[in-house]
Amino acid sequence: MTAQPDSRDSADASRALLRPVRPLNAFEDTVERLLQTIRLGVLQPGESLPPERELAARLGVSRDTVREAIKSLAEAGYLVSRRGRYGGTFLAEALPAPRPEEVRFSRAEIDDALRLREILEVGAARMAAARTLTAPEREALWSRLTDVRGAAPEDYRRLDSRLHLAIAEAAGVPSLVPLVAQSRMRLNELLDCIPLLARNITHSDEQHEAIVMAILAGDADTAAQTMTAHVWGSAALLHGFLD
Repeated sequence: MTAQPDSRDSADASRALLRPVRPLNAFEDTVERLLQTIRLGVLQPGESLPPERELAARLGVSRDTVREAIKSLAEAGYLVSRRGRYGGTFLAEALPAPRPEEVRFSRAEIDDALRLREILEVGAARMAAARTLTAPEREALWSRLTDVRGAAPEDYRRLDSRLHLAIAEAAGVPSLVPLVAQSRMRLNELLDCIPLLARNITHSDEQHEAIVMAILAGDADTAAQTMTAHVWGSAALLHGFLD
């Protein structure tokens, strides 16, 4: 029989996990923090989450961000919202079962894929912004950005990858492109194991636009910094769902 955690221990663990998040990826980090409390057993099936106001204060985010994170996790099957006098947000009695492909990835494998991605794609964004791009290169970046911004859910991963490959191409280092392509293949295997969250897609679209605009403006520091934040956002969700 599995031992239930002591309530005091649960409260201490909850305080440790539900700590302030990074402002650039508030939604994604909020999802990760909530998933940690669920997957590590800090919350038990049927147990209620702290009120939105308390969660927002602990995490250092707005109540809207907390609400969006809760809504996304409810849609993914982890949480249940109930109305009425005894309402609130509760951990689902039965959590989504891992799909076979999810169990293939260890934390070390996830970290390896994400760290390689950061090295390759942050460097690509910086180098692309440092170059004087040709008119066709600028047009290709904007076209790929427009494509992913209007993508249907079933096309999102493919068009997202095309944009990131276009950024690698804009870096002007031909041998970089196949490396980014290989890295994206690994990344997409991981991303295909987690649900598409609407709020995350909106945030990714905003970051995509900021990256492309920085590249077109020749602002290498902003391009690199925004790409770093973009990579960290994906990392938060992957670790939250797959660890």
